[in-house]
Amino acid sequence: MKIDNPMTMTQKILAAHCGQSFVKPGDLIMANLDLVLGNDITSPVAINEFEKAGFKNIFDRQKVTMVMDHFTPNKDIKAAEQCRQCRTFARQYDVENFFDVGSMGIEHGLLPEKGLVIAGDCVIGADSHTCTYGALGAFSTGVGSTDMAAGMASGKTWFKVPEAIRFELKGKFSKHVSGKDLILHIIGMIGVEGALYKSMEFSGSGVKNLSMDDRFCIANMAIEAGAKNGIFPVDGKTIAYMKKSQAARGKAERRIWKVYEADKGADYSQTIQIDLGSIRPTVAFPHLPDNTKTIDECGGISIDQVVIGSCTNGRLSDMRIAAKILKGKKVHKNVRAIIIPATQKIYKECIKKGYVNIFIDSGCVVSTPTCGPCLGGHMGILAEGERSVATTNRNFVGRMGHVKSEVYLASPAIAAFSALAGKIAGPGK
Repeated sequence: MKIDNPMTMTQKILAAHCGQSFVKPGDLIMANLDLVLGNDITSPVAINEFEKAGFKNIFDRQKVTMVMDHFTPNKDIKAAEQCRQCRTFARQYDVENFFDVGSMGIEHGLLPEKGLVIAGDCVIGADSHTCTYGALGAFSTGVGSTDMAAGMASGKTWFKVPEAIRFELKGKFSKHVSGKDLILHIIGMIGVEGALYKSMEFSGSGVKNLSMDDRFCIANMAIEAGAKNGIFPVDGKTIAYMKKSQAARGKAERRIWKVYEADKGADYSQTIQIDLGSIRPTVAFPHLPDNTKTIDECGGISIDQVVIGSCTNGRLSDMRIAAKILKGKKVHKNVRAIIIPATQKIYKECIKKGYVNIFIDSGCVVSTPTCGPCLGGHMGILAEGERSVATTNRNFVGRMGHVKSEVYLASPAIAAFSALAGKIAGPGK
């Protein structure tokens, strides 16, 4: 049956949250929010704006969340002051989902794990990688701290409904290829502005062959192509993940998800078909995520540091991949290897499964969950002229330290192989 006004997944979620039966690209809407997120860098700015505007309360103490993950445990006095401001605000307004030292994790790994985001949600976060939650079939996007302040007070924010690009996936990955390689391949293909203010919507028979961790990684880096959001259809894997995360919550706190599906005939500005089996391990060279080469083209560039972690690749499967490659081997003598599980739960699983012993025995250091080195904060800053292979999401000039340092983005597998070789390397290189 032909639908009169077909919509994409993103359009359907936004329409539902603004109380309309239909929205189209370019429409300006005011949407109700299911979650407002901030961290220890962006929340203080939002708190200042909240107070400056004279707001007296938050709209829902269960739907505002703050995660102290960037500079925590506090790296210096300024970081300590920022976190204290967040703690004070959270206590004043009884913010239920406030995560600090001992309970926190990297925000975009932690919130799905805690069941705070589910399919059909509309989420904003004062962090650009809030688009991660599209892996669950939610609309989620990064905003500025002023928008976070208004969202905390009102439970609403405005959007311009984005156009959408459809990525039709088929097949499955080859050995040592993962979601990180796919999203780097896509960004290399369309460029860092290739999806500017558009929704990247993934579909096709190949989606079923992507793990949830692959999907989180891909949605996380949608912003690196300029996208407003990235989003995946809800299937059996998604529902199994949400059932597990909701089961871990108290009965009274469990939430029911809502599945939205793109209509047949929905309008896309472009459709790109990708055979997952054709993707090679991919590395983004300095100083943009779209400066990509396959591992076959990398030429053995020497490195000083490897970072395996972040909101992009700090999940348990990433740890497992790294441990399998590093087991019984030693990190190259000229390389500092830093492993950062994304959450305390993942850290505990790494201990239980013996991964931490493997990492330490191979010559790595294992950190408490933190964004740390990804943004040049702490726990792995680069000196002038140093190079790092990192499973993080950005490699801009000075991103991980000195402006004359270099960051090469790669998957956990390539990062681990490179740590052993002392240069950018893949299996057997």
